[in-house]
Amino acid sequence: MAFSNSDQLKIVVVEDEMTMQLILKKYLSNLYEVEIFKDGLDALAFLQQGNIPDLIISDLNTPVMGGMELTRQLRASDIFSAIPIVILSGEESSETIIQCLEAGADDYLVKPFNPKELEARLKVVMRRIRK
Repeated sequence: MAFSNSDQLKIVVVEDEMTMQLILKKYLSNLYEVEIFKDGLDALAFLQQGNIPDLIISDLNTPVMGGMELTRQLRASDIFSAIPIVILSGEESSETIIQCLEAGADDYLVKPFNPKELEARLKVVMRRIRK
């Protein structure tokens, strides 16, 4: 698995739930090239092979390495620190949201979510990052 050389924006999705993987793939594939991984460790290995996405969407709670730890690892890296990260989670406590944002996430969206809202938030993050 690797990204193609197309001009399409590339997104890595970290999500262990099959239904959510299918939903995200369906909605995002119209606009982006999407690679899906079941946990942060697999996604990190993909990045370390030279596959640099334009954005990462990660579930907060995936096995092996969740979204918070993935965010911390990426922010500590010279190579990956600028990649925008959006966290998805069923966890809606302010404390958890604040922890994710302070760890370096660019946005946080509570599940279940409207796919159109996710799309709008991704565009906002990309617009902010590109400036």
